[in-house]
Amino acid sequence: MDGLPALTSTRPYLIRAMHEWCSDNGFTPYISVFVDKNTLVPTEHVKDNEIILNVSYDATSGLQIGNEFVHFKSRFSGVVRDLMIPINNIQAIFAKENGQGMSFPKVTVTEDHIAQTESANKTHADTPVDTTEAAPKRSRSHLTIVK
Repeated sequence: MDGLPALTSTRPYLIRAMHEWCSDNGFTPYISVFVDKNTLVPTEHVKDNEIILNVSYDATSGLQIGNEFVHFKSRFSGVVRDLMIPINNIQAIFAKENGQGMSFPKVTVTEDHIAQTESANKTHADTPVDTTEAAPKRSRSHLTIVK
Protein backbone atom coordinates (compact mmCIF):
# COMPACT_ATOMS: atom_id res chain seq x y z
CA MET A 1 0.00 0.00 0.00
CA ASP A 2 1.94 2.94 -1.30
CA GLY A 3 1.61 6.33 0.33
CA LEU A 4 1.00 5.03 3.87
CA PRO A 5 3.52 6.10 6.51
CA ALA A 6 5.78 3.37 7.88
CA LEU A 7 4.76 2.11 11.31
CA THR A 8 7.24 2.26 14.16
CA SER A 9 8.31 -0.92 15.90
CA THR A 10 6.24 -2.06 18.89
CA ARG A 11 9.29 -3.57 20.62
CA PRO A 12 10.48 -0.39 22.43
CA TYR A 13 6.94 0.35 23.61
CA LEU A 14 6.54 -3.15 25.03
CA ILE A 15 9.97 -2.96 26.71
CA ARG A 16 9.06 0.38 28.32
CA ALA A 17 5.71 -1.02 29.45
CA MET A 18 7.29 -4.13 31.06
CA HIS A 19 9.95 -1.96 32.70
CA GLU A 20 7.24 0.28 34.17
CA TRP A 21 5.20 -2.73 35.31
CA CYS A 22 8.24 -4.23 37.08
CA SER A 23 9.09 -0.91 38.74
CA ASP A 24 5.48 -0.22 39.83
CA ASN A 25 5.19 -3.66 41.43
CA GLY A 26 8.51 -3.55 43.29
CA PHE A 27 10.25 -6.03 40.97
CA THR A 28 13.74 -5.71 39.49
CA PRO A 29 13.62 -5.48 35.67
CA TYR A 30 16.33 -7.43 33.88
CA ILE A 31 17.04 -7.61 30.15
CA SER A 32 18.68 -10.36 28.16
CA VAL A 33 20.80 -8.82 25.40
CA PHE A 34 22.30 -10.39 22.29
CA VAL A 35 25.75 -8.82 22.01
CA ASP A 36 27.18 -7.93 18.61
CA LYS A 37 29.44 -5.20 17.21
CA ASN A 38 26.67 -2.60 17.63
CA THR A 39 26.24 -3.27 21.36
CA LEU A 40 28.23 -1.26 23.90
CA VAL A 41 28.42 -3.34 27.10
CA PRO A 42 31.27 -4.56 29.33
CA THR A 43 32.60 -7.39 27.19
CA GLU A 44 34.21 -9.12 30.17
CA HIS A 45 30.68 -9.99 31.36
CA VAL A 46 29.46 -11.35 27.99
CA LYS A 47 29.02 -15.11 27.70
CA ASP A 48 28.17 -16.77 24.38
CA ASN A 49 27.17 -13.38 22.88
CA GLU A 50 24.70 -12.69 25.69
CA ILE A 51 24.61 -10.48 28.75
CA ILE A 52 21.88 -10.19 31.38
CA LEU A 53 21.55 -6.67 32.79
CA ASN A 54 19.73 -5.17 35.75
CA VAL A 55 17.93 -2.11 34.32
CA SER A 56 16.20 -0.97 37.51
CA TYR A 57 16.36 2.71 38.41
CA ASP A 58 18.50 1.78 41.44
CA ALA A 59 21.11 0.03 39.25
CA THR A 60 21.25 2.57 36.43
CA SER A 61 21.85 6.27 35.94
CA GLY A 62 20.22 8.26 33.15
CA LEU A 63 18.21 5.30 31.85
CA GLN A 64 16.66 6.09 28.46
CA ILE A 65 14.59 3.47 26.65
CA GLY A 66 14.28 5.03 23.21
CA ASN A 67 12.85 3.65 19.99
CA GLU A 68 16.27 2.67 18.62
CA PHE A 69 18.55 2.24 21.66
CA VAL A 70 18.55 1.68 25.40
CA HIS A 71 21.19 3.92 26.97
CA PHE A 72 22.33 4.17 30.59
CA LYS A 73 25.29 4.19 32.93
CA SER A 74 25.89 1.44 35.46
CA ARG A 75 28.63 0.21 37.79
CA PHE A 76 30.56 -2.96 37.09
CA SER A 77 33.12 -3.94 39.74
CA GLY A 78 32.86 -0.39 41.10
CA VAL A 79 33.61 1.28 37.77
CA VAL A 80 30.94 3.40 36.03
CA ARG A 81 30.38 2.20 32.47
CA ASP A 82 28.33 3.69 29.64
CA LEU A 83 26.03 1.16 27.93
CA MET A 84 24.26 1.48 24.58
CA ILE A 85 22.04 -1.38 23.44
CA PRO A 86 20.15 -1.52 20.14
CA ILE A 87 16.46 -2.20 20.81
CA ASN A 88 16.50 -5.14 18.39
CA ASN A 89 19.26 -6.80 20.45
CA ILE A 90 17.01 -7.10 23.49
CA GLN A 91 15.90 -10.72 23.61
CA ALA A 92 13.74 -10.47 26.74
CA ILE A 93 12.71 -8.27 29.65
CA PHE A 94 11.60 -9.94 32.89
CA ALA A 95 11.24 -9.50 36.63
CA LYS A 96 14.16 -11.03 38.52
CA GLU A 97 11.96 -12.07 41.43
CA ASN A 98 9.36 -14.15 39.58
CA GLY A 99 10.51 -14.40 35.93
CA GLN A 100 7.39 -12.75 34.54
CA GLY A 101 8.05 -10.78 31.38
CA MET A 102 8.30 -10.97 27.63
CA SER A 103 10.74 -12.43 25.16
CA PHE A 104 11.20 -11.25 21.59
CA PRO A 105 12.23 -12.93 18.35
CA LYS A 106 15.80 -12.36 17.27
CA VAL A 107 16.23 -9.77 14.53
CA THR A 108 19.09 -10.41 12.13
CA VAL A 109 20.40 -7.52 10.06
CA THR A 110 22.92 -7.97 7.27
CA GLU A 111 24.04 -5.39 4.77
CA ASP A 112 22.29 -7.29 1.97
CA HIS A 113 18.99 -7.49 3.82
CA ILE A 114 18.61 -4.15 5.62
CA ALA A 115 15.49 -3.12 3.70
CA GLN A 116 13.90 -6.57 4.10
CA THR A 117 14.67 -6.63 7.82
CA GLU A 118 13.22 -3.17 8.39
CA SER A 119 10.03 -4.29 6.65
CA ALA A 120 9.89 -7.52 8.66
CA ASN A 121 10.47 -5.64 11.92
CA LYS A 122 7.33 -3.64 11.33
CA THR A 123 5.13 -6.65 10.67
CA HIS A 124 6.49 -9.86 12.22
CA ALA A 125 9.47 -9.39 14.50
CA ASP A 126 7.65 -7.40 17.14
CA THR A 127 5.20 -10.08 18.16
CA PRO A 128 6.23 -10.76 21.75
CA VAL A 129 6.00 -14.07 23.49
CA ASP A 130 4.09 -13.62 26.76
CA THR A 131 5.95 -15.33 29.58
CA THR A 132 3.74 -14.17 32.43
CA GLU A 133 2.83 -17.74 33.37
CA ALA A 134 6.31 -19.15 33.00
CA ALA A 135 9.53 -18.16 34.67
CA PRO A 136 12.49 -17.73 32.32
CA LYS A 137 15.57 -19.63 33.42
CA ARG A 138 19.06 -19.22 32.06
CA SER A 139 20.25 -22.27 30.26
CA ARG A 140 23.83 -21.69 29.14
CA SER A 141 23.51 -18.72 26.78
CA HIS A 142 19.80 -18.11 26.40
CA LEU A 143 16.55 -17.89 28.27
CA THR A 144 14.45 -21.01 28.32
CA ILE A 145 10.76 -20.71 29.07
CA VAL A 146 9.67 -23.46 31.46
CA LYS A 147 5.96 -24.31 31.77
